[in-house]
Amino acid sequence: MLGRTAVECTRDPLADRIGRDVAAVALSLPPQTRFLVVDPFAGSCNTLYWILRHLPRSRGIAFEFDPNVYELSKRNITGLDRAIELIHGDFGSLLDTCDLPSRDALIVFVAPPWGTALDEIGGLDLRRTEPPITDIITRIGQTYPGHQILFAIQVYEKVNVESLTELQTKIDWSTLKVYDLNVPGLNHGILLGSRGWKPGSGQTR
Repeated sequence: MLGRTAVECTRDPLADRIGRDVAAVALSLPPQTRFLVVDPFAGSCNTLYWILRHLPRSRGIAFEFDPNVYELSKRNITGLDRAIELIHGDFGSLLDTCDLPSRDALIVFVAPPWGTALDEIGGLDLRRTEPPITDIITRIGQTYPGHQILFAIQVYEKVNVESLTELQTKIDWSTLKVYDLNVPGLNHGILLGSRGWKPGSGQTR
C-alpha cells in the first residue's frame, strides 16, 4: 500500500462495524430495493468493500483523484468479491456525468480529509473538512433530488455541535454511533443521515 492509503485507510474492525450499521438502516427500505453505494474519496476502498459485503443487492462506485492511489486501488479491487467501479478524477466534477438509476437507493460514504477540522476541545467541525461535509451533503442532494439517499459520514467521538445542527437541517433523519475500539475520547464513529425517506417510518418522498 502507498503511505497515504496506509495512514488513511479505515481498518477492518471499524469498517466492519460501519458496514453493519449502514446495512441495518438501509434494509428498512422496501424488500428487493437495489443499492448503489458511492464513495467520493475512495482511497483503498476498504470501507466501501465492507458496506457492500453487508448489504445485499448492492454495487459500488468510487472516485479517486490521486493517480498513484487510483492505479494501486484499481489493481487491488480486481481480486475482490464485490462489484466496485473505480473512477479516476474529482467526484465534484464527475458526479453529474454518472448515470445513477432512479430506482436505486443511494448510500453515500462521506469521508473527506479532515485537515484542520478536528479540534480536541470543540470536536470535528463538519464545515471545515476538505471539502466541507456540509457542502457535500447539499451538492449530492441537489444533484439527485428524486433518490432515496442514506449518508454515512465518518466522524470523531466528539462533533462540533453547531456544525452538526447545520448538517441536520439538510437531511430528514439522523443518528450518531461511536465505536468503542480505542480508549475513551479517541474513538471514531459514523453519522447516518437520510434524505428523501425516514428509516422505520415507511415515509418516502
